[in-house]
Amino acid sequence: MSPKSRIPRPDPGDTWVPRPRRRETPLGILRHAATFLGSCVLGGVLLAGLILPAAGAVGLGAKNGAEGFQSIPDDFKTPPLTQATQIFDAKGGLIAKVYERDRTVITADQMSPLIRRAQVDIEDARFYEHGAVDLKGVLRAITKNAESGAAVQGASTLTQQYVKNVNVELAGDDPVAVREAQRKTLGRKIQELRYAIKLEEDLPKEQILTNYLNITFYGHQAYGIEAASQRYFGKAAKDLGLPEAAMLAGLVQNPSQYDPKLHPVAAKKRRDTVIDKMVENKHITADQAKEAKAAPLGLNYQEPQNGCITAQAGMGFFCDYVRHVVKQDPAFGKSAGERKKLWDTGGLNIYTTLDPDKQAAAQNAVSTLVYVTDPVSAAMTMVEPGSGKILAMAQTRPYGLAKEKNQTVVNFNVDAAMGGGVGFQPGSNFKPIVAAAALEAGLPPTQQYDSPNRMDWPTMTTCEGTWKNLNKGKKDGVIPNESPSEKGPYALKQAMALSVNTYFVQMEQEIGLCAVKQMANKLGVTGKASGDPLQEVPALGLGTQEVSPLTMANVYATFAARGSYCAPLAINRITTVDGKDVPVAPARCDQVMSTDTADVINSVLLGVTEKGGTARDLRLDDDRQIAGKTGTTDEKKSAWFTGYTGDLAGSVWLGSPGTKIPMRNIRIGGQYQAEVYGATGPGPIWQKAMSEAVRTVPDKEFTTVRIPDPVRRDPGCGGPTGSPSCTGTSGAGTSGTGGSGTGGSANPGNPGGSANPGRPRSTDTPTSEQTWGQTGGAIGGLIPRSTPSAPSSPYAPPDDGADQ
Repeated sequence: MSPKSRIPRPDPGDTWVPRPRRRETPLGILRHAATFLGSCVLGGVLLAGLILPAAGAVGLGAKNGAEGFQSIPDDFKTPPLTQATQIFDAKGGLIAKVYERDRTVITADQMSPLIRRAQVDIEDARFYEHGAVDLKGVLRAITKNAESGAAVQGASTLTQQYVKNVNVELAGDDPVAVREAQRKTLGRKIQELRYAIKLEEDLPKEQILTNYLNITFYGHQAYGIEAASQRYFGKAAKDLGLPEAAMLAGLVQNPSQYDPKLHPVAAKKRRDTVIDKMVENKHITADQAKEAKAAPLGLNYQEPQNGCITAQAGMGFFCDYVRHVVKQDPAFGKSAGERKKLWDTGGLNIYTTLDPDKQAAAQNAVSTLVYVTDPVSAAMTMVEPGSGKILAMAQTRPYGLAKEKNQTVVNFNVDAAMGGGVGFQPGSNFKPIVAAAALEAGLPPTQQYDSPNRMDWPTMTTCEGTWKNLNKGKKDGVIPNESPSEKGPYALKQAMALSVNTYFVQMEQEIGLCAVKQMANKLGVTGKASGDPLQEVPALGLGTQEVSPLTMANVYATFAARGSYCAPLAINRITTVDGKDVPVAPARCDQVMSTDTADVINSVLLGVTEKGGTARDLRLDDDRQIAGKTGTTDEKKSAWFTGYTGDLAGSVWLGSPGTKIPMRNIRIGGQYQAEVYGATGPGPIWQKAMSEAVRTVPDKEFTTVRIPDPVRRDPGCGGPTGSPSCTGTSGAGTSGTGGSGTGGSANPGNPGGSANPGRPRSTDTPTSEQTWGQTGGAIGGLIPRSTPSAPSSPYAPPDDGADQ
């Protein structure tokens, strides 16, 4: 056959035509040499890395030995992918979704078949035909890149891309580790190839594809196909149509360049390229492709909703509290690192104790009675007695970072360690703790003290010694009562109702500061809100050391639970996305005082909200029993009311968290107040919130004790105070019945001292069979003691801290 006859004749339908042999230029020869050299290098890499792993490791300086190349970490098969965590309220409503990476891992049957086909067609059309390495693809890429003089085509298979993504995922937030995972070195490339080969041996292709679709990044904080589908189209991945699936599949190569929000034209062009690939691989028909390419992008974009800042109904602060619980409670990991990893990895469904109805009641009260633009703010926590469950956590200032909108991320309801600040002085809110310590020490409910209008701080014993007043006779060495008319003697019931400072100072002196501190510790006041320890100084009992509303709500919940203290509880249950339970800390409850002591405290605090008490004007809509205590600090910089029913305790703080503004001549919630007290500032907030919160809750009355009014001789008339011959003389009076004496005297300047008919219910009407006999009959072994003599040694406090 002649040379001419060997020239092929083109078919009429063929576009090929013979071309004359081109003379190679020096540059062309160099290009071919580069192609040949590249093929040899790749062949050497494959041979060394895949066939002779030990030799490859040594020859290329790889760090891993032969055994490392032959094995693969278990977490590479099913890596612990970072997912979103969902936090739910007690009724199953979503509070917030939080994540380091917004991802929801789903199974193959939860993905549209269209997205699976589209992703393969555009990234690795021969995925089901080759192994971990596509040699045809490698040679094609080398040739293409050599001809163009640039890297215009890659050769990584979908499995290799998955391995690279896993390396990046396992690097977490460590920028050094991420850069190392992305380094393009021969050693790392060989490791990725080995891992890819092992994965192809251990996992079916469909599982590798599912894993890949769950791990890959689609832009706009969306990791995995489910998050991407929700982000761009507001629907589940199983519901994706052809145009939508093609657009998402096209994003993976370059989420920024093909961003449909910023670059819709480029995104549509890329989507259509994917559709063409699906036609080319016979996964859709030409007619289907034509219809899909004619469709608009059809975006239904959903902004990323990440973190507690997205929580509704003021639940952001509670959400943040839950985060602190998970990161600090040893139940969720032995070390801080383990607990952080659990939170950061996510994929949790956290079911909390927050009651959405009670939360709404609390949030409505703190928002409507105190404006966000007011110079002061309010915070309220509700706790369930007997369980410690936190049912509501609200505050006036919204959760957020925009200071110009009066937002804050400081949770005024909790201690600093749990996301709060340094706390606030509780004032007289602390006095029931002193009373509980005294009753546990053996003092009777009828205990009397002379309670002068003002006195030098007396010397007191501490856990380690004695405290003495070094400023006797000076301003800082004297403790006054709120009103000039407040002078004793008083017994516990009336002293609590009127919040008499000197009474509780004398009580502290008799039992010692150590007893007060120990009782506070038992009730959950283990230190200041800042984390500093409580100071054993006489002003401790008058509430000068800062605490949080959660702490005080839980103290009073312990009284309601008849002395059973339960640690605050925010989480009921945690499950992983696949339904497995994560162990949580159980409720921790201890009987920290006798039921007799708790019953006396409840009886005494009922008197505070009845005729003659500082909170006598507070009542719930259904007029059920309430007990509580007001608290107002020095210069009216903070005001409190903490109160409770038989099955719900709530604490409200009102004040300025930063500048400590005195609440005098001030407008709060649109209302002018000449002077704020616990009963007039936080009291109405508590009343409004609790009335709504207990509306559907059965009325549960307290087990109370009948505490008789003390009978004493009045030296001014020679007869018992209150007798006809002594009518109008200064006497002990009665807080429960409003008898004559200091408790019933009118005092417009002191809300606790003015007469008010109040409600007909009285603590003198027992709701149980327990009584305190006037002849000295004891409850729980309590024995009446005589009034001690006036103190002879002084004490110097930091601040006055108390009254109403």
